[in-house]
Amino acid sequence: MPVRIAAAIVACALSAAVVACSNPQSPSAEAGFTTSVSVPLDAPLSHLHGLHVNRSGTLLAGTHSGLFSIDVATGATARVGDSDDDFMGLGGASGTDDLVSSGHPGPSSDAPNPLGLRASRDGGQTWTTRSRSGSTDFHVLATDGTSLVGSDGRGLQTSNDGGVTWNPGADVTVGALTMTPSGVWAVTPDGVARSTDGGRSFTAMPAAPPLALISGTSRGLWGVDGTGYVWYSADGDEWDKGGRVGAVQALTSGPDGTGYAASSDAVYVLDRSASSGG
Repeated sequence: MPVRIAAAIVACALSAAVVACSNPQSPSAEAGFTTSVSVPLDAPLSHLHGLHVNRSGTLLAGTHSGLFSIDVATGATARVGDSDDDFMGLGGASGTDDLVSSGHPGPSSDAPNPLGLRASRDGGQTWTTRSRSGSTDFHVLATDGTSLVGSDGRGLQTSNDGGVTWNPGADVTVGALTMTPSGVWAVTPDGVARSTDGGRSFTAMPAAPPLALISGTSRGLWGVDGTGYVWYSADGDEWDKGGRVGAVQALTSGPDGTGYAASSDAVYVLDRSASSGG
């Protein structure tokens, strides 16, 4: 793929995620492996800004009007907690109930705007302010439970104490972040890059496809490109192309290696074991 075309795809992803670059459609099996999609959501969710798999295996979605659970078998959604805040950022170590978020106060909140870095120890039922209230809106957050990397659109900020204190990170624009044991992974206007120093500097990963979304655990990395195709990599060096999920807004990985992508009206289960020859 020519460099200009790849850059254009990623630029589209950074400005409006995948939703503005492709049309929703069912997954296809024309690539190396298939994906499966659950039933449509029972009620549309507005502006998905992040997904997380909690300790019980439930998928959570941060949206424009609060945190919601998604039953990936039935598509049933339900509000989690009482917050109607705009969850611009949502992160957490996969398989835990320890969450971090950012964004803007909702109609029922009297909190300062923006919300800064907030934390939940009960899977999003309740939230406390941890830092930067009234000063920072992290659009993208990634954490392994202790270290955090966040972006407010003006470069990265890093924290080694759960988001209580922050230090400047790499001066790079990112559309998505994820943390794995091998480093911090970022989608940038120049492609996928990896940091092995906690987000202070990044190295380009030229073998990676032009992703719009990325998520990973120790089990591997999932990605969705700007045209809605799924990609999988065990180590970030070699990538397999999967089926097309179309216009998804958020992506996450479960602790067992399963991936989940969601649009405002459907959730997709990404399973590398459903191989069709790739």
